[in-house]
Amino acid sequence: MSRIAVIGLDGRPLDLEAEDMVRKAALVVGGERHLQDLSIETGRAAVLKGDLSEALARIEEAESLVAVFASGDPGFFGIVRLLGERFGPQSLRVFPAVSSVSLAFARAGLHWDDAVTVSAHGRDPHRALNVCRSHPKVAVLTSPTFGPAALAEALDGLDRSLVVAERLGEPEERVFRGEAATVAGMEWEDPNVVLVLDEGRMASPKGWISSGIESPGGWALPESAFEHRSGMITKSETRALVLARLGPGPGDLVWDVGAGSGSVAIECARLGAAAVAVEHDAESCARIRQNVARHGVCVRVVEGEAPEALQGLPDPDAVFVGGTGSGFEETAKLAAVRARRSVVLTLITLERVVPAAKILEDCGLETETTFLQASRMKGVGELHRLAAETPVFVVSGSKP
Repeated sequence: MSRIAVIGLDGRPLDLEAEDMVRKAALVVGGERHLQDLSIETGRAAVLKGDLSEALARIEEAESLVAVFASGDPGFFGIVRLLGERFGPQSLRVFPAVSSVSLAFARAGLHWDDAVTVSAHGRDPHRALNVCRSHPKVAVLTSPTFGPAALAEALDGLDRSLVVAERLGEPEERVFRGEAATVAGMEWEDPNVVLVLDEGRMASPKGWISSGIESPGGWALPESAFEHRSGMITKSETRALVLARLGPGPGDLVWDVGAGSGSVAIECARLGAAAVAVEHDAESCARIRQNVARHGVCVRVVEGEAPEALQGLPDPDAVFVGGTGSGFEETAKLAAVRARRSVVLTLITLERVVPAAKILEDCGLETETTFLQASRMKGVGELHRLAAETPVFVVSGSKP
């Protein structure tokens, strides 16, 4: 029999069954404002705060019914997970309210079956930020240490609209829509939800799966899928290995340095990662933007020479260095220091292979060097031959 009633609050009156459980409960647990708003007597109240260990101990000691209050739907990034792991799902009777995410989209007048929800509450926010950089419609569950202003400041310059919905369902409810620079300069009250919207990419066909993150329908695309100059593109066979070493996915940020056509950055974006393409040639940058538009993804294009052009960028999870200009050693070293997970270099000259691996090793990465030689079948009249592509060394390093 359930001995813990988990009751979601969204500003509406409790239903009769939930109200009856609160009345009968020997212990009532919730945030300080919840307990005050519902006039719970101090003697049978426990406040949810900090690491929750004190409240959980009180629940464990309770010999009869316990009522736990939570905002919105407690089964959605809420306390139901923790209580279920601690006391077992069979101990819980859950009364969900409307989730804060659902309310936020309702206040904004937007459908949200194609939205991604991420949490920055009690977590390093960089993964949530990277989803905001890559996906056109994101709901962010913030925290007192990473609220709307900090989120907006990190996204400033990315052409995003933000909807901040604070204290939803309460008399002090406020919903504000504006640009990142405006939101970053304002004061906000907890709790709140922030919708991060890329207005130019939000329109999407009716889908079949929530969050809008679908399989990209193949990867290591043929060179014909990208506009490129005189064969200056990472060939699909090489790109397949590079992508495997980079491991891009939702929540990741990948730098594509010396991007050329932008094929690697675009493939990473198609797999759900945020991507930055760094390229010094203006014509190539224009070509990258054309390819990005063609594939309908979001890739930030930075026109400049590495390593200088990398200085102001947010720290990446993975880095691909395909262009090997005069600043190659400095670029490889900077990438190895700042990447959270992995660095991948492609090289065609023997003289750079061993030094490149040594740079990654000296920065504490575990390295692997692969020589890749691919040949493609081509017709010669009625016969066929194998035509060799330019051989390439793939030097990769990963952090233990």
